[in-house]
Amino acid sequence: MIWVIFLSFLIYTVFVMWFSWYKTKGHRMDSTDSYFLGGRSLAGIVIASSLLLTNLSTEQIVGLNGQAYGESMVVMAWEVTAPLALIFMALVFLPRYLATGISTIPDFLEQRFDLRTRQMVSLLFLLGYATVFLPTVLYSGALVIDGIFGLSTRTGLSTFQIVFFISAAIGLISCGYVILGGLRATAYSDTINGIGLIIGGLLIPILALFVLGKGNFINGVGELLHTNPSKLNAVGNHESSVPWTVLATGLFFNNLFYWCTNQSIIQRSLAAKNLAEGQKGVLFAGIFKIFGLTFLALPGIIAYLLYGNSIANADQAYPTLIINVMPVVLSGFLGAVLFGAILSSFNNVITSSITLFTLDIFKPIFKPTAEEKDLVKTGRIFAAFLAIFSVVIAPFIIFAPNGLYYFLQEMNGFYSLPILAMVVVGFFTKRVPALAAKTVVITHVLLYGLTRFIIPDINFLYVLSILFPIDVLTMLVIGRWKPKETPYVMTTKDVVDLQPWKHVKKVSVIIFFFMVTVYGLFSPIGIAAVPENYYSPASFLFFAIAMLFIGFVVWYWRKMTNKLDVHLEKQHSLQNSTYLASSKHDLF
Repeated sequence: MIWVIFLSFLIYTVFVMWFSWYKTKGHRMDSTDSYFLGGRSLAGIVIASSLLLTNLSTEQIVGLNGQAYGESMVVMAWEVTAPLALIFMALVFLPRYLATGISTIPDFLEQRFDLRTRQMVSLLFLLGYATVFLPTVLYSGALVIDGIFGLSTRTGLSTFQIVFFISAAIGLISCGYVILGGLRATAYSDTINGIGLIIGGLLIPILALFVLGKGNFINGVGELLHTNPSKLNAVGNHESSVPWTVLATGLFFNNLFYWCTNQSIIQRSLAAKNLAEGQKGVLFAGIFKIFGLTFLALPGIIAYLLYGNSIANADQAYPTLIINVMPVVLSGFLGAVLFGAILSSFNNVITSSITLFTLDIFKPIFKPTAEEKDLVKTGRIFAAFLAIFSVVIAPFIIFAPNGLYYFLQEMNGFYSLPILAMVVVGFFTKRVPALAAKTVVITHVLLYGLTRFIIPDINFLYVLSILFPIDVLTMLVIGRWKPKETPYVMTTKDVVDLQPWKHVKKVSVIIFFFMVTVYGLFSPIGIAAVPENYYSPASFLFFAIAMLFIGFVVWYWRKMTNKLDVHLEKQHSLQNSTYLASSKHDLF
């Protein structure tokens, strides 16, 4: 039956490749806008599909289900709280991004601060993508492909070797998409793979519930609800991977970075044909994220109910479930869908990386007079180099101690929040200088690194809860101490139509309502159960302190901004008066 699996895998994969080629043939790929941003022509449904497929790759499917298997539904927080950040993206961030006509986040940071800030942030993105994100995507994808086709069993190769060879294959095919088709090709392949992922992703928990109920779906649902209701609790305590106290602090800040300032994600939105389509795409993705728990957390819970603690490596829970519940005839289709998800994340991050390198580093530093076609050529060469580097690093992720998804998020903490702080402060202040942006990167990396070294057992989301306000406060204090002489004024470029979607606020309210409802369902007031004294009084104390600190930063922000603007306006008025007086004296 391996040939049946392989044939169905091949048919689906080749169809997606053909569809991407068909949709991109005839489109010019010799300019940076057409190659890096798809000609700014993407519609809402394409943006939503591309956002989801960039986000929903095997590192998340395998990693989150693995965490759910070892813990509980508490890990659904990564999915269900994401729509709140997407609402902020639609209402606050995206209108400003499209108004300025930027191609990258560092592009905006140059407008707001200076060229060196732009290049420093581009380098942070590239280091994060090359050393953490891309290798993690390849590693998790290799685990799933190996599980479906049983390659390690058939070949006798070790997991390390299998990961390397599968990663090399993924990297080779991915380079074909990126080098030949640019962002447009990856976006259209995401549309097809998005449909396949929904179908294939939902098949796993449905079939698993049949197995859990010994052939009866309703009995399977009953077993899920009543066998171990504590596994269904999504409101974690201080010992959980996602404590309830960080939902509105550290996790929210982390989500804001990921969905509103992470170049590999927002590049899809920057390619929107207009603001309305961009907002549709972002909010459609938000709706889907709420229900993503059905195949990003529930299968892990079902796997625990089926296998108990028999799986030593939690990241193997989802591949094991696939092998045991998926009919052989459909295994190839699911393998192709997951392979497409791997390619999607890899392709889109590669595309974002070459955009950053080419426009923010290569052109300003090495060849300021480079023509458009030379920049595209350089981007293609860099794509090949980055893919090779990621393939070499991928097998070493096997040694990550705390599970795949936790490892990825923890490592992102080194560079995520300083970038978010720069963008937020850049948007809402006029006088904070470039010195503040450069300083906050250094202070954040040092402080975050110290916490990981001195108190490695503390949840990194607690650390982010405190560090982001500190990052913002650091920039504001420097802005007060050494303000920018010329206030920043955001200039609007006529790149796309900036008329907002007429339903954007209504849909945002509906999404928020559904998000709260789902949390209520998977909580002690819903279908879940928790032991007595599960929630520590110390948790409430931390939450109160964190919220007070955030409130203080916001208050200081408003006070500092108002006082600084008044002071500088008086100073400029005095200078002008002195100048006019001296001119009159000279005249007479």
